[in-house]
Amino acid sequence: MARREQPAVAVERLERVTRERFLRDIYPRRKPVVLTGLELGTCTTKWTVDYLSQAEGSKEVKIHVSAVPQMDFLSKNFVYRTLPFDVFVRRAAEVKHKEYFLTEDEKYYLRSVGEDVRKDIADIRKQFPILAEDVHIPEYFEKEQFFSSVFRISSAGLQLWTHYDVMDNFLIQVTGKKRVVLYSPRDAPYLYLSGTKSEVLDVDNPDLEKYPLFVKAKCYQCVLEAGDVLFIPALWFHNVISEEFGVALNVFWKHLPAESYDKTDTYGNKDPMAASRAIQILDRALKTLEELPEEYRDFYARRMVLRIQEKAYRNDYG
Repeated sequence: MARREQPAVAVERLERVTRERFLRDIYPRRKPVVLTGLELGTCTTKWTVDYLSQAEGSKEVKIHVSAVPQMDFLSKNFVYRTLPFDVFVRRAAEVKHKEYFLTEDEKYYLRSVGEDVRKDIADIRKQFPILAEDVHIPEYFEKEQFFSSVFRISSAGLQLWTHYDVMDNFLIQVTGKKRVVLYSPRDAPYLYLSGTKSEVLDVDNPDLEKYPLFVKAKCYQCVLEAGDVLFIPALWFHNVISEEFGVALNVFWKHLPAESYDKTDTYGNKDPMAASRAIQILDRALKTLEELPEEYRDFYARRMVLRIQEKAYRNDYG
């Protein structure tokens, strides 16, 4: 194991950014930025453990439970369980548990979903209507662009896997503190991807014998305090570490025309339709290359790579 060699670049922090300035100066750059001093409603002061427990009561919620801090979606090193919301909140806020599923120091994570996960998106106004009244979501996109608002609660110390989303989003840190590590879409070749997720779980101490190219990935980092809002552009990889018990709200919106997205996508992580078709065509092309001897297959595969670079890569991608 070895630490990454490149020092992390601090994500820019900007105070009291207006909608007009965001759309004019920040949004077109397509880079993460932390927005501070925004009006988020009463949630930042009201959402204590006691208030959350009382507000939504004993409605049942499906949660992730992990015996280890680093949660890995690829290996599924966690289990799904169901708890009354008020019981879940109090357990998630604890360090040691008297009642538990796996171990006394297990970690809890709630990612809200729609009523029917196959058809419905997460929307805090529908799943947690009382809490939704306390939140003012920054209206930095058009109403018809809205996709989902995902309510999240995490135990202290919990680390979520590195992944990208296909839509822009605001990560609104309502209470607690998070550290977020991000990587540019351009560094995808160094992140050892499996679908939308990276196989590199420990981004602070990666196994460079197993993942030698990871050291080439340029790391961006920020710490979110209560009331901070992180803009994460679509396709930017992010790894989230909850340094304290905390509550957050992710708001996703459609950056591309609505017809670009998969209509069956309720999570916002399925590749755009055109990208999915292109990948299917590529897979067929690679299958066709198998008809050639190895020497020819290698030669024409390299030509294909060069053609993709020439036709599709951006030269101005910073």
